[in-house]
Amino acid sequence: MTTPPQTPPTPPTTIRVLLADDEEMIRHGVRMILQYANGIEVVGEAVNGAEAVTLAAELRPDVALVDIRMPVLDGLAAIGPLIALDPKPQVVMLTTFGDEENVTRALQAGAGGFLLKDEGPDELIRSVRAAAAGDAVLSPGVTGTVIKRMLQGGAATSTGAPGPATAEDRLASLTEREREVLAMLGAGLPNLEIGLRLGIGVGTVKTHVAAVLDKTGSDSRVQAALLAHRAGLAS
Repeated sequence: MTTPPQTPPTPPTTIRVLLADDEEMIRHGVRMILQYANGIEVVGEAVNGAEAVTLAAELRPDVALVDIRMPVLDGLAAIGPLIALDPKPQVVMLTTFGDEENVTRALQAGAGGFLLKDEGPDELIRSVRAAAAGDAVLSPGVTGTVIKRMLQGGAATSTGAPGPATAEDRLASLTEREREVLAMLGAGLPNLEIGLRLGIGVGTVKTHVAAVLDKTGSDSRVQAALLAHRAGLAS
């Protein structure tokens, strides 16, 4: 029996955010920015990955902003337990320009995207809202480098980043419209832009995206985008 695709996330009225970073100044700065944004609430702060998982299970945030490098349990190791929660938060990794390799590992582990720590307040707020809506969050400053590195990664893994030999197999069950949506995910387009290009509503786009993720075994839009590149659907 075929498992029906999961219902795509609907942006909540108030977006609940969990911050996880061992640097107090970073947490303070992010919290100060987000607390003045309409419809966003910081519900908790963690100083390491283990605390982030515990708080996420208790507070049920919509978005978890997680630093990659933390003591006790780092952000990379925390991704798995975080996305295993029900409901699971959309995990966005916080990084610096020198973290391309770790960002690659984070995306392969199922993170929904990454955000540079030196992004401006408007980009931070936009990214939180995009993550809550189920869109990928990819800072443009290093996206190209990360995508290139992941595409050169070689063998298939169980993390949703298949090698070239398996990419087309994972697309076999997609409808033509779902292939179109996957190609646009590969181009990094948000739901609104996909809907405008295809002449369909955002709700319909979300349904197609959910089906694409389910049928291809992708944990996130980022992994689906990589699959599109490997299969030659996107440049």
